[in-house]
Amino acid sequence: MTEAIPTTRPLSRREWLMSDRPQSRMQARLGRAYLVWSRFASNRLAVVGLGIIIALLLVAIFAGVLAPHSPVSGDLRNARLLPPGGEYLLGTDDQGRDILSRLIYGSRLTLYVVILVAIIAAPLGLLVGTISGYAGGWVDSVLMRITDIFLAFPKLILALAFVAALGPGIENAVIAIAITSWPPYARIARAETLTVRNSDYIAAVRLMGASPTRIVLRHIMPLCLSSLIVRVTLDMAGIILTAAGLGFLGLGAQPPLPEWGAMIASGRRFIMDQWWVAAAPGFAILIVSLGFNLLGDGLRDALDPRGSNQ
Repeated sequence: MTEAIPTTRPLSRREWLMSDRPQSRMQARLGRAYLVWSRFASNRLAVVGLGIIIALLLVAIFAGVLAPHSPVSGDLRNARLLPPGGEYLLGTDDQGRDILSRLIYGSRLTLYVVILVAIIAAPLGLLVGTISGYAGGWVDSVLMRITDIFLAFPKLILALAFVAALGPGIENAVIAIAITSWPPYARIARAETLTVRNSDYIAAVRLMGASPTRIVLRHIMPLCLSSLIVRVTLDMAGIILTAAGLGFLGLGAQPPLPEWGAMIASGRRFIMDQWWVAAAPGFAILIVSLGFNLLGDGLRDALDPRGSNQ
């Protein structure tokens, strides 16, 4: 009598991703990404926030197709301060320009500011924080006192000072906002570094002969990225509001660029009678800021290593 040979059932895609014994680094990384996405997708508000940001990206990319009119020129004689409806869905401003078209093109400026500030401020804060936390001693004291100086001033006031020194313009506004945005990232990176610099993992790397530079760049910085990504996402709303504030004061993007803060500034004169001129860009800032906040909350829950596995 022949003995039956047991057959192994092939693993499903989810079982392969969630395996507690991955066979390769790629499988481990994909499993980690799947777990993070599962946590994120279970938060409906976070998914709504992600949808808002994706919509903003699509609007910015296809602005030339979506905008029904020119964002910088209008019919001053026949289309000045028209109410929403008809040919102009959101009405027109005091120059006869279509507000909807200006909002659509303004999304490009918003993303331009947000992305550049994140690219400049986040790596700078990460570098300062990890060096400060790993080196300790007088290096830590000097870098943290510089950080405290920046944190002592309100972000908008400090940005106003830098823009006043550099001159008005969208590029100078980006530089000013980036200069004032890095200290919180440095604080977070330093706190994360202090928790891991004396761990067995870092001690083993040090015993293998790795230099301090390699330890900071290759082993400590990657451990700080999760917290940094969450903080950057949550700070996007503040960056947008700061840029809008600079534009409102005439120190950001200059006319006729369709920057949302500058649009509110030009519409405040007509707020009682032609309310839509200022309300439309204000509502756009509200929705985009809400989207970034919801997305940041979802990422914080999904990337939390203490969260329960699903």
